[in-house]
Amino acid sequence: VQLQASGGGLVQTGGSLRLSCAASGFTSGDYTMAWFRSAPGKEREGVSCIRARGGGGYYSGSVKGRFTISINNAKNTVYLQMNSLKPEDTAVYSCAAVPRGLIVGVCLGAESYNYWGQGTQVTVSS
Repeated sequence: VQLQASGGGLVQTGGSLRLSCAASGFTSGDYTMAWFRSAPGKEREGVSCIRARGGGGYYSGSVKGRFTISINNAKNTVYLQMNSLKPEDTAVYSCAAVPRGLIVGVCLGAESYNYWGQGTQVTVSS
């Protein structure tokens, strides 16, 4: 399985960005995809996750209400729409995937994922 992330960039406070992560190599069946972010001096944070077969997205408290995760099963692609961006959202965002459906309680844990894409930088200027 390979993951290809894109969509990062520089945006002003209050702006929006949409990240994409395309997965290749999944066979038929359920899977879960997620976004994590890493910033200097901070622990890696699970931002959002979504299961391919059913259920909506799940979010960390720091982004809930501002970010929306969605999935296109036909394209095996997950999107993260990020609105009302803040300087503290500045980080390298990475997508991750696992070929099974995860329950909400573990889907924001990095240890739950087998596959990782390269990161994409998101910078929010004040």
